[in-house]
Amino acid sequence: MSQRFRIDGTQLVPDERQGTQQPQPPALAGRTGSYVLQPTSPDLLVFSRTPAEGGSLPTPRVVLSGDASGFPLSDLIAFLSQARWSGVVRVQAPGGERSVILREGEVRGATSDVAADRLGEVLVRLGYLERTQLETVLREHPPSKIGRALVERGLLQAHDLFKCVTHQVSEIFHAIVLCREGSFFLVDQPVEDKLGHNIQLSTQSLLMDSIRKIDELAHFRKRIPHSRLYVLRKGMANARLEPDEDKVLALVDGRRTVLDLGQGARLSEFDVTKVVYGLLEGGFVQLSDKPLGGSMQSLSGIPAVRPKAFMGIPVVRPSSTGIPTVRHSQSGLRAITQPPQPAPVVDVREVVHVFNRIFREIAAEVSKQGLAREFIASANAALSGQALSSSPVLAGLAFAPDGSLPDAKLVSAYEQYRGSLGSEPLASFRQALSDVMFFLLFQAGELLESRADEDLARRVKDMLASLGGS
Repeated sequence: MSQRFRIDGTQLVPDERQGTQQPQPPALAGRTGSYVLQPTSPDLLVFSRTPAEGGSLPTPRVVLSGDASGFPLSDLIAFLSQARWSGVVRVQAPGGERSVILREGEVRGATSDVAADRLGEVLVRLGYLERTQLETVLREHPPSKIGRALVERGLLQAHDLFKCVTHQVSEIFHAIVLCREGSFFLVDQPVEDKLGHNIQLSTQSLLMDSIRKIDELAHFRKRIPHSRLYVLRKGMANARLEPDEDKVLALVDGRRTVLDLGQGARLSEFDVTKVVYGLLEGGFVQLSDKPLGGSMQSLSGIPAVRPKAFMGIPVVRPSSTGIPTVRHSQSGLRAITQPPQPAPVVDVREVVHVFNRIFREIAAEVSKQGLAREFIASANAALSGQALSSSPVLAGLAFAPDGSLPDAKLVSAYEQYRGSLGSEPLASFRQALSDVMFFLLFQAGELLESRADEDLARRVKDMLASLGGS
C-alpha cells in the first residue's frame, strides 16, 4: 500500500493517521538526492531528481501520470489500445476515483468508488430491479455478491446480469474519458486472467461512443461550464418532468453543486449535467458560483474552459459565445479508426473447433456443481434473445447438453453471411464466438468457487492461444 503524506504549512510530512496498526517501511528509502518540484495541477505533485540516476522498480508501478484537463485521455487510451498494452488506467477526479483495466489493449474490467457506478444502482437505473428489492438483498449480501444473489433468488436472469455488468463497465469507461479535472495514472501491473468479471469490450467501440458523448457534453457546457456550480431553484415546476428531472429537482436546495446532485440522485456526471441543462432550459433552476445564503469562497476563479484543451480534447475553434466547441482530437481519431492488425490466417473450421472445445470445457466445469442443465438453459435463453451477439451467424442456434454449438451449422452460417461480415469476415466471426465465450465464462464465474473459476480461465486462455487470441 502506498504511504500517505500531507502538506503541513510548507513541509511535506508522513500522514500518520489514527488506526494505523503496523508501521510501514519508509516510502522514501533509496530516494536520497536533490529534487525539483515540477509545475502541475493542484491535485498532483511531481518531483524529478536532478541529476537523474535512472533505475526501475518492480510492478506495480506508475509509469505515466498527468493532469486530466491538460491531456486528452481519449488519445491516451487509443494509443494503449493500438499498442496492445496491459495494465490499469486510474483517474482521480473531484467526484471520486475510477479505473479501467486493459489486457492486450482491450477493456477487461473497471472499478469505481462512485456510488452511482455501483452495480445495484445500474440495475435500478436500467429497470431490472426495484429500489426496495435492491435494499432487501443488500441487507443480506455484500455489494460484491449482489449479482450472484439476484440470480440465485430468481430476480434477475444470468444474461441480463451480464448485460448490466457490461453497461456498468462501459459507463465507468465513458466517465474516465469525459473527465476534465483531476489526475490520471498509468499503472504497469500484471492483469490476471480472472480479475473481477469475465468480460471483454472493444476499446475502439467504446472510444467512438465516448466521442458522441463528448460532443453532447460540449453543448451542455455552454451553460454549465463545470460541475462545481451550485444549483438554485428559480420557479415552481408546473410542467410535467421526466423521472430523473423530478428526482434531481427535488434535491435542489441551493447548497448542492451539480456534482452533489448527481451523487444524491445516483446519476453519473454526464447524466446529471444533461438533466440540469434541461431544467435550465425549462426555467426551473439557475446556477451560481456560491451556495444559497452562504459565504463560501467563490468558484468563479475556476476557468470555465481550460486553455488549449476541453474535456481533455484539444480545442480547434471558439464558438460565438466564447466557449470553445469540442472537436475530435486528430491523433485520437487516427488511432481509433485505424483497422486492427489482421489475425493469423486460420481456417473457419479450426475456429469452430477451438471455440467448441472452450464451450465444452466451461460446461464441464459447471456440471461438477450439478448445475449443467440450468447453465445450458440460461445460455440458450440468452442466445435466442440475441443478448450475447447480434451477429447473423448465431441466429437459430442452440447449445447442446455438452455446451457446444453445432459445428456444421456454424460453418454453413459463416459461408452464408460471409459477404455481410465486413472486410474481415473471419475476424467478425471470431468476435461473435468470443462474445459467447465471455458470457459463458461470466455465467460460470457466478456459480464456481474462486479457485475453480481462476483455473478455468487459465485453461480457456491456453486453448484460445492456438488461434492467436489472448
